[in-house]
Amino acid sequence: MKRLIAILALFSLPVFSQINFPSYYQQNDMSFASAGAYKFGLYGWDNPALLSTLHQPDFLFTWNDKIGDWNDFNNWGFFAAVPNFGFSMYNQTLNNFHTTDFRLSAALGNKSFSAGFGYGWSTGDVSVFNRADIFSLGLLIRANKYFSVGLVGNLPTNGEREGIIDLALRPFGTQLVTIFGDYLLSRDMQPEEINYSVGAVVEPLDGLRLVGRYFENKNINVGIEFSFGSIGLMSISHLDKDGKQLFNSHGIRIGAYDRNIFSRFISDNKIVELDMKGQLKYQTFRLFDNSNSLIELLDKIETAKNDKSVSAIAINFSGAMINREMLWEVREKLKEFKQPGKRVYIYIDRAGMDEYHFASVADKIILDPLGSITLNGFLIGRTFLKGSLDKLGIGFHELRYFKYKSAAETYARENFSEADREQRQILVDEYYEIAKQDVCEGRNFSPEQFDNLVDSLIAYLPDEAIKLRLADTLGRWSDISKIIEKYESKSRALVTPSSLEKYNLPKDNYWSEKPKIAIIYAIGGTSMDDGINARSLFKQTESAFEDDNVKAIVLRVDSPGGDALAADLIADVLRKNKGKKPIIVSQGFVAASGGYWLSMYADTIVAAPTTITGSIGVIGSFFYNKTLKQDLGLSTDFVKRGKFADLGFGFTLPIIPLSLPDRDFTEEESQMIETRIKLLYKDFVNRVATGRNKTFDEIETIAQGRVWSGRDAKKLGLVDILGGLSDAIEVARLKANLNKEEFELKEFPPRPLININAFIPDLLPIKVEDKSPLLEDLKLRLKYNGEPMLMLPIDDLEIIKDWSY
Repeated sequence: MKRLIAILALFSLPVFSQINFPSYYQQNDMSFASAGAYKFGLYGWDNPALLSTLHQPDFLFTWNDKIGDWNDFNNWGFFAAVPNFGFSMYNQTLNNFHTTDFRLSAALGNKSFSAGFGYGWSTGDVSVFNRADIFSLGLLIRANKYFSVGLVGNLPTNGEREGIIDLALRPFGTQLVTIFGDYLLSRDMQPEEINYSVGAVVEPLDGLRLVGRYFENKNINVGIEFSFGSIGLMSISHLDKDGKQLFNSHGIRIGAYDRNIFSRFISDNKIVELDMKGQLKYQTFRLFDNSNSLIELLDKIETAKNDKSVSAIAINFSGAMINREMLWEVREKLKEFKQPGKRVYIYIDRAGMDEYHFASVADKIILDPLGSITLNGFLIGRTFLKGSLDKLGIGFHELRYFKYKSAAETYARENFSEADREQRQILVDEYYEIAKQDVCEGRNFSPEQFDNLVDSLIAYLPDEAIKLRLADTLGRWSDISKIIEKYESKSRALVTPSSLEKYNLPKDNYWSEKPKIAIIYAIGGTSMDDGINARSLFKQTESAFEDDNVKAIVLRVDSPGGDALAADLIADVLRKNKGKKPIIVSQGFVAASGGYWLSMYADTIVAAPTTITGSIGVIGSFFYNKTLKQDLGLSTDFVKRGKFADLGFGFTLPIIPLSLPDRDFTEEESQMIETRIKLLYKDFVNRVATGRNKTFDEIETIAQGRVWSGRDAKKLGLVDILGGLSDAIEVARLKANLNKEEFELKEFPPRPLININAFIPDLLPIKVEDKSPLLEDLKLRLKYNGEPMLMLPIDDLEIIKDWSY
């Protein structure tokens, strides 16, 4: 406190002037309360630092009847602001003299600390009203949700400097009750009549605010404000020490959305419209990106569920390209949305098994008149390249020592091994049974009906789909409002999620930065400088643990594995920090091999029933030249010193930047590699056993590189909970003892600003895919040629290649 007073004293040092500049209380006679106690104050006029708390553009017009009647407008103020910037005008009239004060203000900061600056000037009879240009400096400090400190220094170019300290206390940590006080520090040539005030603001109902304020001269202000969302009305009575009315101040606010006094009475008159076209990404760009991210879509559905004005969700599913696991997560969130009796409408045009599985959650499915539904079942297939490699003259050495570790079969075989066929068939059966169970529940089919639908026709055209109850009606998305009217009891407006109250409310209900749950994305192959980008992700994961405001960690893993070093770099951060903060892993479409290595030290692992997980095993592969070099007319030569110096030496293909070693491993080298792979496997199993609190033998029996569905992995103890990302966040919240509305998510890595590629035109009439999955897989394998790897086959690498952005 001594330091604060010292800072303010600097602002109040006397200057050599004969002008008595109007004091803080004289300039703010229309304020509802002290600046830090009431929303955004007067938009930078009273404390410029408050502008950093504004969430939307806002405008306030105030006036009082100090001179004349309530409608004479002799004294008025106009305050306009956008986030971080404000402009103010304050007009005063006295005995045919008048002046207008102007002020520009700006602020930077966050909800815990912000600083602001303002510059003011005046026009009119400035000498009569003792006006001069003025500089304002402001600080706002809110270290927690209970206490606010505001500091203001007013520095006129000609007059007395003054400092103001503004303190506010919220006993309950919410806007319900705010107790405040402010104190003026100055060295006036003429002592001020008022040096302090105290009071309280009470908000018994959202949008209804009552204020009482006592001043040093024993005057009292009593005020009331009504907020109706984007419009607000306020009135303050100024009373003398005997309770006699001196004058009244009034205000009208238009612009930023505020808590609405009538929101509790609003009926369910809205239907939220969701467009799921395109991919569902993990992170979108901050600017010029209208695509959906998983976390944002889940939050929109949750927000609609909790909004009393929403009765239903209507989803345009045309053009959706979303993987099976993410669709399951969104479907589960829609099931939660329906629990309070709300409804879901889904429009489809061409739907396959995964798409129809998703759509079956709807109360009503609307099928396009020229659409179709294809229920052909599930298939996992693979292209084998052994014959092609033989014809090209490329040799391939599969370094496989574990039954189910099939990552190299693409290049080593012409068909599935029995072990790989076994584990893939089980996955297909799981996909089928999960879809069957959900579709039968959603559409009220018997299991036999579902099987018959799958095996009867290749595709169901619209009329047949209606007849068999696969869809409820035919129609186009452009007519969705009319279609829904047939099923709703009254007409309801289609709205976008951004219009919902939660996304527009001011943040003044919670002072300070909220505690955070970190969402860390480990997406793609485990590699140091691409895929999960372990080198940079390591630093970001460490920073999440070091951030005192981050109370729990959720690691989202969508990775088929790759380099053990890259996987362990991240896993080791989790291991070292285990016990300091809750660590929850949310597994996406695939979290196997190196992806499971990333997961194994978590306190809780959450996976979807269809997640591909496990694959606790190690494999190696080695490409080398047979006859390709000779066929291309290439030759190589070298000198060496060291027995194994030539291992890996070879030629580089012209045009394509791929290199092939000249020779295969010798028998001695093969034995060395086998030893390395088996040692790494043993280490992998031991680490999983430690992380999952099991014995080596318990893990070994379910390892050997075998993949499991999330549902089977839970039975085996490799996964703790079946669920999605929102479930993982809820587990983290409970473990961190955070209140449901009092935390925020913090993403790592931070969302990128802009996608520059979107602004580069395609110069060719045919768009060429810049990243072939096969070529990327070859480059990865050649990069780690002969090294022990924690990875899945190419078909699992391909499925996640574009989910990051």
